[in-house]
Amino acid sequence: MGKNNQPLLKRCKALGISPAVMGYTKESKRNQKEVRRKKSEYGLQLKEKQKVRFIYGVMERQFERYYEMATKKEGITGEVLLQLLESRLDNVVYRMGFAKTRAQARQMVNHGHINVNGKRVDIPSYLVKAGDVVAVNENHKGIKQLIVANNLTVAVPAWLDVDKDNFCGKVVNLASRSDIDFEVKESLIVEYYSK
Repeated sequence: MGKNNQPLLKRCKALGISPAVMGYTKESKRNQKEVRRKKSEYGLQLKEKQKVRFIYGVMERQFERYYEMATKKEGITGEVLLQLLESRLDNVVYRMGFAKTRAQARQMVNHGHINVNGKRVDIPSYLVKAGDVVAVNENHKGIKQLIVANNLTVAVPAWLDVDKDNFCGKVVNLASRSDIDFEVKESLIVEYYSK
């Protein structure tokens, strides 16, 4: 699997997003003046695609597969694409407040700390469905202590129902476009891939 080793704050600045979207509270103080260059239409589309890929931690080939899945489903392609990305297991664990960042949530899933409907799932790209119950594995007490030590008080979206005391939550329904908490123009991504 490929890995991007570019500094997070530098990447956030290049893509024009706040580090808070990624789960980090740190802000860069260096070189705050903006260089204004006119971007081409292709440049804007590419930047939007790279931004969404970076936020969800998805590589290019996997992102293309999500786009193909979105085109085959009913509904607006851009919104369906965002819904698919939101329903990834690592993102759901992050949204429930069990991890500080999506990267930490991905690691928790990879290490087998997360159960879906009572069964251990160690695939971060697993797509949850409405009605699925996501819980921290009861045998992993250390991970529960980590969650308590992090004292995560994240605003849980309306499409999730979380029981913080029992370290579990239920997917009430799939995410809608209004549940996305960062600015994204999904129509540019659709235009990028429809060429």
